[in-house]
Amino acid sequence: MARSPSPMQINARINMDSKEKDEYLTQSSFDRVALDGDNYNKIEIIGSGTYGEVYKAVRVKYGSLVAMKKIFTEDEKSFPISALREIKLVRLMEHENIVKFIEVARSQALNDGRFPSYYMVFEFCDHDLAGLLSNEEINFEPAEIKMIIKMLCDALHYIHANHVAHRDLKPANILMTREGVLKLADFGLARTISARREPQRYTNVVVTLWYRAPELLLGEQYYSGNKVDMWAVGCIMAELWTRSPLLQTDTETQQLNLVTFLCGSVDEADWPEVKNLPLYETIELRKGLERKVLPKLRKFVEDRSCLDLIDRLLVLNPKKRLDADQVYEHDYFFTEPWPRELKNLMQSITTSNFEKTNAYQQQQRQQEANSGNHGSYEDRIY
Repeated sequence: MARSPSPMQINARINMDSKEKDEYLTQSSFDRVALDGDNYNKIEIIGSGTYGEVYKAVRVKYGSLVAMKKIFTEDEKSFPISALREIKLVRLMEHENIVKFIEVARSQALNDGRFPSYYMVFEFCDHDLAGLLSNEEINFEPAEIKMIIKMLCDALHYIHANHVAHRDLKPANILMTREGVLKLADFGLARTISARREPQRYTNVVVTLWYRAPELLLGEQYYSGNKVDMWAVGCIMAELWTRSPLLQTDTETQQLNLVTFLCGSVDEADWPEVKNLPLYETIELRKGLERKVLPKLRKFVEDRSCLDLIDRLLVLNPKKRLDADQVYEHDYFFTEPWPRELKNLMQSITTSNFEKTNAYQQQQRQQEANSGNHGSYEDRIY
């Protein structure tokens, strides 16, 4: 199973020396911990990316496993705005299906001139959904798929009700504990949204390409963050059945073509606002394509009510796409099979899937480096 490419990464940073960073974090009510042998013992790297490594570690005082996400800094005075945003959001979230944030941790400065490192510390989860889906030995029953979808929708309902859009939903950011509890993670691209759910101006280069909503692919900047999330939910729901990304390609134009091949041609009569999007007139889109969501997925999706829900999420016009509240009202959650707990299945897996995940991530990064399709951008603060 190929790994999804990451969104273009945020380069926007603020300059603070170590003392200023400490003061900022303290004033923001973040616990600051000096890392040494009495606090955390790193075990192994379980992930890596533009912002640095993610470590599996032991919190010595409690004997509990944690994940330590290193905040990448180019020099002593730089600190990524995205990390500050993520910290401010995750420290306020308390939900069973949101990965638990523990604290911000700070390493000691070393005598060789190296400056302190900062980490976001989270509860440890044994698996991510990407690794589970790539494991051919794991077969999800329809009732287990429904439980995964329910927990994901519970997490989305919670953050949307609290006026937050995730904006980077994908299987790699959906974690699973050994107890079978789903945990939504990685809020580095998350933003607060209008309490009135009105579209706000944001960058449109968010959400990993394969899960990016059509309005973003057409250059929309004044968009509803929660509807962007729900498009990604539809893609992930389909992937739980197909075991492969539904819309998988390398460029924005190719991605938009795949979307229209699946969902039908963009129609101004059905989506009047589309004619105002920046790229609508510049990208040549095929006309007369019929919608194929149901026939394409019918052979994979055994549950017909689940198929109908996917069909109502993968809708080109964001105003007609279901939101998290409407998803709860769908027949899928009121018909058999009822959601089945995942604890027994998760505990039958003897090793973490992060090794498999890391191998795919390394392969994907090499492909991105070779293709040169993904660069960086300066994110704005709105």
